[in-house]
Amino acid sequence: MKDVALLAGVALKTVSRVVNEEPGVNPATAVRVREAIERLGYRRNEGARLLRSGRTASIGLVIEDVGDPFYSGLFRAVEDVARRHGSLVFAGSSGEDPVRERELVLAFCARRVDGLVVVPAGEDHAYLGPELAAGMGVVFADRPAGNLAADTVLVDNRGGARAGTAHLISYGHRRIAWLGDSPAIFTAAERLRGYRTALAEAGLPYDPCLVASGATTTEAARAALDRMSALADPPTAIFTGNGRATIAALRALGPRRYALAGFDDFEPADLLGVTVVAQDPVRLGHTAAGLLFARLAGDRDAPREIVLPTRLIPRGSAERPPA
Repeated sequence: MKDVALLAGVALKTVSRVVNEEPGVNPATAVRVREAIERLGYRRNEGARLLRSGRTASIGLVIEDVGDPFYSGLFRAVEDVARRHGSLVFAGSSGEDPVRERELVLAFCARRVDGLVVVPAGEDHAYLGPELAAGMGVVFADRPAGNLAADTVLVDNRGGARAGTAHLISYGHRRIAWLGDSPAIFTAAERLRGYRTALAEAGLPYDPCLVASGATTTEAARAALDRMSALADPPTAIFTGNGRATIAALRALGPRRYALAGFDDFEPADLLGVTVVAQDPVRLGHTAAGLLFARLAGDRDAPREIVLPTRLIPRGSAERPPA
């Protein structure tokens, strides 16, 4: 910086003001300083600046799987918000493993990130209490924290599954199968509740024989559909609890004709004509990151919970009566 000041013929403080974009510098002088910076290849010492500010200009993001299209959309949205705040995002995948989730969270804390956005795999987050007390911002996305009062952004999983199941019922279906993820996962459990709610509201009984949890692979979906097809009163429609289950069901169906609706939109769903209940991972990421940076800016209100709506998109696969 001293070399820049010497070349530009200005005081050291003037260079500092130009570098930090502070007011009070004559425009012509600022141009001269920037030309000197360019000629000398000067770069600001970000480490020293951040050390003085007490911030690292970074946040941590823990998601289930960075390769999953839903979570990659969420990741990009968080990154967009972070960039607008001059911050970097460090991300890791928990693989739905509570131990791995905790390892990642604590690794980010050890590196003194300013805040965290966490899609939790575990059920106990009391270990983050000291970090919250020390001023770290923490926001949970897609699923709530366990044993910790913190900002949370959820999707209306129950309402979305209720709407999708009711949509099938409206076309005359009375035997509707459920293919979804493990009910140990918060989102899967909420969607199963929504499915059951729609049945109850229509006066239809809940039949465990029509429910297959963990049917997110082609093999599992095929086994479930084979079993259900052999029932004395087989299903005429299927509601799938997430995108993986929908794709597994489509691959496993073969020549069988069922009406089908699924929770989660996915890239070829419009081409395949699959009716879906869509959630918005970009809005989820933007909202969670927005809450986080509000906390980092000094928001001290009580922890809040935001529930985002879903949207039913009819495309043809569900809009037919029982065969």
